[in-house]
Amino acid sequence: MTSATIKLFLPRGDAKSLRTAEISNWTGKAVAAPRTELDDLLAREELDKAGVYILIGTDPLTNAPRAYVGEAEVIRDRLKQHKTKEFWVSAIVFMGKDENLTKAHVRYLEQRLLVEAAAVNRFTLEQNQAGGSKLPESDREDMEVFFSRIRQLLPVLGCDIITPIAQPAAKPQPGGVLYCRMKEAEARGQRTANGFVVFQGSTASLEDRPSTEKYPNVLAHRKQLIANGTLVEKTGLFVFTKAVEFTSPSAAAVVIHGGSANGLTAWKTKDGKSLKQLDEQG
Repeated sequence: MTSATIKLFLPRGDAKSLRTAEISNWTGKAVAAPRTELDDLLAREELDKAGVYILIGTDPLTNAPRAYVGEAEVIRDRLKQHKTKEFWVSAIVFMGKDENLTKAHVRYLEQRLLVEAAAVNRFTLEQNQAGGSKLPESDREDMEVFFSRIRQLLPVLGCDIITPIAQPAAKPQPGGVLYCRMKEAEARGQRTANGFVVFQGSTASLEDRPSTEKYPNVLAHRKQLIANGTLVEKTGLFVFTKAVEFTSPSAAAVVIHGGSANGLTAWKTKDGKSLKQLDEQG
């Protein structure tokens, strides 16, 4: 990924409040705000322009992250229409600093966001496809550059909707891929910037151990993963149908074990060295 110098501006000095973001030598700009400051967001002159936006919140039924991706020639007018959507609690808007972004451009960017978000599958999307637009080759290249900057800014603004779950670490992790075993079950994973990822195809214990009674959150998390199709029963085990990121190695291990587990000792290299030993070496 191309290196970048990012300029964040906090009008109120609060990183959770309204904020703007720019990248050196980039023709675009981002503005983000919580829903409680929607009126302040709508009052900004940048929202007179064409752009793309993401509304972020939580699905009330599943408690999973939920998002709506949209585009508009005049962003302010479109955001006003979304006051009736209950789920969202924050908005991120991307627009050009000049007048060069057209309706066709933002429709292209909207489609790219939706395709990437659906592939990453961190968020439940309000819609899963957009019309997109056909652009001349030179315009497509320009919009791909614009999109790459959106990709860089989204995590900075607190949204990982298009950040791959099993993204490569900034530098190789000690011990490489780690393994967590519980009887016939075997899971593979590694540390990430947000915690710990368990790779697709890993397996987990089918039965809940008695210790789950002391850890109701473990049982609840397993049930959620089963309910949303992430854990599927197959030949006496649960199989991960996609990569899943957990908050810590232990959070991952307890789901795999079906009960209490210490992630620092449960996760080991192929030759049996524990994560705790790797940390101590470091």
